[in-house]
Amino acid sequence: MCKSLSKSAMTLVILSLFTVGLGVASAQIQIVPDTFRINYFSNANVSGAPDATVRIDNPGVTYGNLCAMIYVFDNDQQLTECCGCLESHNGLRTLSVNKDLTSNPLTGVKSNNGVIKVVSSAPNGSPCDPTGLSVTPNLRVWATHIQNKVGTAYPITETESSDSVLGETEAINLIEQCYFVEVLGSGQGICSCGTGD
Repeated sequence: MCKSLSKSAMTLVILSLFTVGLGVASAQIQIVPDTFRINYFSNANVSGAPDATVRIDNPGVTYGNLCAMIYVFDNDQQLTECCGCLESHNGLRTLSVNKDLTSNPLTGVKSNNGVIKVVSSAPNGSPCDPTGLSVTPNLRVWATHIQNKVGTAYPITETESSDSVLGETEAINLIEQCYFVEVLGSGQGICSCGTGD
């Protein structure tokens, strides 16, 4: 009885936190083009495979700082890490997939394959809190990909991240899931911002 009660109480607390966080976040979301970039990673954290890289640039259309709100998903569709990284005008940020984006997963299990979503946002609070979006265009994102081993080598390719429309439902889901990671992760599930800028 006590275990059931404590699980129920914990569930209510978690739902309350989501509701509070979601209420604040959803009021700030606007559908704005040129704000949502998506790419994949493969063969991360595989012994013998090289590390992949994500590069983010602020070309300076707004001539001010932007935030790269980063959300990393495992191929099972679960958010494993999230973070917000400041990107100055004409700055170039370089992130390691193995060291910056997949080394601190919420579950403790490092991803080998998955998706990286980057939302271009105005600075907020810390200065880049991925649980609050004020979408502002114009970040550009590229990623290298470690392809399946051929003979003794892992071929490497590079692509620009795909531009997609960030719908309100997707934005709310990203915020809500990242909020969950920050509240319950005790430091786990927070990616790091690599080098540059």
